[in-house]
Amino acid sequence: MVKEIERYGIPIVHMSTITTISESVGANRIVPTIAIPYPVGNPSLSKDVETDMREKLVKRALTALSTEVTEVSYF
Repeated sequence: MVKEIERYGIPIVHMSTITTISESVGANRIVPTIAIPYPVGNPSLSKDVETDMREKLVKRALTALSTEVTEVSYF
């Protein structure tokens, strides 16, 4: 599905804890995340620290979206 969407010119970022799955589905832009039950968060952290961590992951994903890639790239 990822390759089909990108074929229409829509960039895709796959945020995943298990990056090998991202590669197997054909994602070219991969952002590794934190943990399986909480991919973009960690409820054991304070609210401020978790918010900062989430913001960094989203910014990394936005950077990936705006980067031209021709092969699998990790951000």
